[in-house]
Amino acid sequence: MTLLRNDLAATMAQLGRNAREAAAVLALASPKAKAEALREAAKAVRARGAEILDANRQDTEAATANGIRGALLDRLALDPKRLEGVAKGLEDIAALDDPIGRELARWTRPNGLDIARVCVPLGVVGIIYESRPNVTADAGAIALKSGNAAILRGGSESFHSSRALVAALGDGLRAAGLPEAAIQLVPTRDREAVGIMLGMVGAIDIIVPRGGSSLIDRVQKESRIPVIAHLEGLCHTYVDRAADPDKARAIVLNAKMRRVSICGATETLLVDRSAKAQLPAILADLRQAGCELRGDPETMALDPGVSAASEEDWRTEYLDSIIAVRLVDGVAGAIEHIERYGSHHTDAIVTEDEATAERFLKEVDSAIVLVNASTQFADGGEFGMGAEIGISTQRLPPRGPVGAAELTTYKYLVRGTGQVRP
Repeated sequence: MTLLRNDLAATMAQLGRNAREAAAVLALASPKAKAEALREAAKAVRARGAEILDANRQDTEAATANGIRGALLDRLALDPKRLEGVAKGLEDIAALDDPIGRELARWTRPNGLDIARVCVPLGVVGIIYESRPNVTADAGAIALKSGNAAILRGGSESFHSSRALVAALGDGLRAAGLPEAAIQLVPTRDREAVGIMLGMVGAIDIIVPRGGSSLIDRVQKESRIPVIAHLEGLCHTYVDRAADPDKARAIVLNAKMRRVSICGATETLLVDRSAKAQLPAILADLRQAGCELRGDPETMALDPGVSAASEEDWRTEYLDSIIAVRLVDGVAGAIEHIERYGSHHTDAIVTEDEATAERFLKEVDSAIVLVNASTQFADGGEFGMGAEIGISTQRLPPRGPVGAAELTTYKYLVRGTGQVRP
């Protein structure tokens, strides 16, 4: 759908007004009403399953015709199993504790003032993301659970899928008596809509971009609205000299190959030189699973099937069946490499040495740091959040998976008995 410039500006302004009105209603909505809306939306996703999958087929066929292949196409595709996962995710978010009104702290001053800090919604959240249709449902649901209205601008490749999913979310909102404008989709593929969103001060309170570095760079440079940034997932797994060989093989294979197109997939494997005897078996597992191997000269010497890694490989989020492999000087070498090349997203160590594990946890400056577990656990659902709208890699909060509780701010409630300030 293409809109004329003036029409696009007017459409976006109307979306903002609708969202602001809906946000005022959602801020006062009961936990019961929000949960009901999400459960009814899950029912609607199942009832509209054929319609949603047909819309997704239109998107995937167009993407294929435009030359999109492999992992990028996989990110776009829905099937009955993935669609059931979308519905189940809505139900999981519905079942979470409602974050609004939660008391974060409370104290009494010597003068008798009772002061409480409580969670409140942010207001209107603008979410800009690339072509993963499940994000449409996750983002809309998390915004709703946290009492926020959402304006969604999905990738152009997933336009039909997102529109069908937003229709199902609208069914849920209507069934619960909540405003349908609580979750709106920008009704055009026009890239200019993104620029307009980034300037909608007064209508949108926070921008959440989720996608590749070019999208994040644009949003951070152009936005006049505060941004919660989700940068690329250049994730590492480090196999320490004290790693259990069986754990190392299982974790590395899962971290890379379970699903290569997600941001928590390991892109670089680091191995302690003292543990290089473990490396051939790990590489054989990856190759058998269909992974292309690129490595430093020492890794190439261990396995003739490894091609040479370039400097750029250490900086690349492949989102594909490719991994870069390097031998390093112990945990210090791994930490140094991660600091130099990583994106502060998710990094893991495999070791049975508790002191080494604690050093890695302390010194690796990433939003998520794991010990003896796959980087593919970098997911709000796996953290018990139901879902997430991204992994924030910024230092200011929220950091890590951004779920419903992270899409809140707070205010102070002060109760007195007639106090005046001297």
